[in-house]
Amino acid sequence: MDCALLEELQAVLPGRVSTSSSDLDRYSTDEGPVVSPASPEAVVRARSVADVQNLLRWATRHTVPVVSRGAGSGLSGGAHATPGSVILSLEDMNRIVAVNPDDETAVVEPGVINADLNQAVAEHGLMYAPDPASHRWSTIGGNVATNAGGLRCAKYGVTRDSVLALEVVLADGTLVSTGHAPFKGVAGYDLTSLMTGSEGTLGVIVGITVRLRYLPRSVHTLAAFFGDFPKAAAGVLAIGRARVQPAILELLDGRTLEALDRAHGSNLRRRGGSLLLTQTDGYGAATEAEMITAALTEAGAVVSEENSAEAEHLVELRRDSRGASAEDLYRVGEDVAVPKSQLVSYVTALGAMAEKHGVQLKVIAHAGDGNLHPTFWVERSQGDLGRSRLEEALDESVRSALELGGTITGEHGVGQHKRRWLAWEQSEEVLDLQSGIKRLFDPLGILNPGKAIC
Repeated sequence: MDCALLEELQAVLPGRVSTSSSDLDRYSTDEGPVVSPASPEAVVRARSVADVQNLLRWATRHTVPVVSRGAGSGLSGGAHATPGSVILSLEDMNRIVAVNPDDETAVVEPGVINADLNQAVAEHGLMYAPDPASHRWSTIGGNVATNAGGLRCAKYGVTRDSVLALEVVLADGTLVSTGHAPFKGVAGYDLTSLMTGSEGTLGVIVGITVRLRYLPRSVHTLAAFFGDFPKAAAGVLAIGRARVQPAILELLDGRTLEALDRAHGSNLRRRGGSLLLTQTDGYGAATEAEMITAALTEAGAVVSEENSAEAEHLVELRRDSRGASAEDLYRVGEDVAVPKSQLVSYVTALGAMAEKHGVQLKVIAHAGDGNLHPTFWVERSQGDLGRSRLEEALDESVRSALELGGTITGEHGVGQHKRRWLAWEQSEEVLDLQSGIKRLFDPLGILNPGKAIC
């Protein structure tokens, strides 16, 4: 970016623009795999809707790409910098504007942390249901941009199911409102749902009205240990056939249990070869827990009900199950989903893939909705040959999920990392429709280019 252009940006947004090498480096990526490394030209930390509008008007005048981001916790590269881009950070727009207990809604700015919203509404006996594993640091705006899921999505759905209305700044700086405050509303096309999950490619979300749920008065947590992972996956179907709807239904394989034991000093792996972690909530939680215990015991599990401290610890261990990065490994976590009826087939196939390609594997899953996170890795010492085997395993894991009627992403979004697989799932006609929608909202192609759609 030439000096005159940068000076104009600084004049438009005084005190908001940084070109320091530390900021450019910090904001250049999120936590997803880097496909095409790039450094931004500048970072803008917006504090108001006007800041966002002024940036996008400037970007439109000069056809400069803008990549918006929250906490940078995404796992698909949706907030990676692209060549010549300006990073728009929304983390300072972090006000909880209103909480309406009788309407069971809240209005927030995009930089509000997921856990902070839950803390604010708990005093009213309410909760914000979507709870990704990153809920302590990820932002509501980022959750909306990727249509994030979480542990409670088995019962309460993903982010889209809790978003009622949005304030969005379009590519030319125009501010629009979509959606409605009541839970129901069918006027016109559902632009709120379209924007939710659009990964910053159609507009910049600057205000969010969310639906809140009742904070459960009773919670029961069950730890069901099975001999192996396929048997635990079959336990998911046993719960479904009992016609019980848990709030949380998480599946962890033996390698994941071993990693958690090493990191936290727990003894999960000694208790079984795989864990199905189940939580029921609400006034019927005890009865539902009894029914699940019976179903899983019949399916061959050793089931125990955890006391409140143990239950909280188990849930937190599950949230931490992705593990810390390791410098000596090439490691990529995936995010596919399959119909629940195909869980056993898919987890069995994953083990065969890992053996076939000579890579290591561990798997966790939001089993209640068939969303799996297989993580493949090889040691960096294996060099390019190891990386090639890793990529082959990733490709096969995605193709296998699609062949079973699944999808390439259940909750992380397409971002930059998964674009190579999008055409495997969606037809040319559908991809053309999506490209047409993109051109309508963003005719210059400046909003998060190279992400989400082919």
